[in-house]
Amino acid sequence: MTAIKINAITVPEGSGDELAHRFAARAGAVDGADGFEGFELLRPTDDRDQWLVITRWRDEASFQAWLESPGFAEGHRSAVERAGGEAPQKPVSTHSEVWSYEVAGGSQPG
Repeated sequence: MTAIKINAITVPEGSGDELAHRFAARAGAVDGADGFEGFELLRPTDDRDQWLVITRWRDEASFQAWLESPGFAEGHRSAVERAGGEAPQKPVSTHSEVWSYEVAGGSQPG
């Protein structure tokens, strides 16, 4: 059963573009992980300040294996850090929490 992980990230006004830029800079970092099925970064279109990072995994074990992998740690470093520089001084978010779901129903077009 597909495991869905949603990272709800609280982003202060004016920092959303930087968050999107940082995600774009590490696009594909998780793609080769065993059991990884997909990723989306959702920008709010209303007054909310929470962005959602949605990942889908073959199962919970695949997600846990990714969390414990060197690729996870590397993928969560900034591009500057990966190039040998110092971490950015200003964090983009003020809070983050991970929600866990599995598909309980739905439909497919066509």
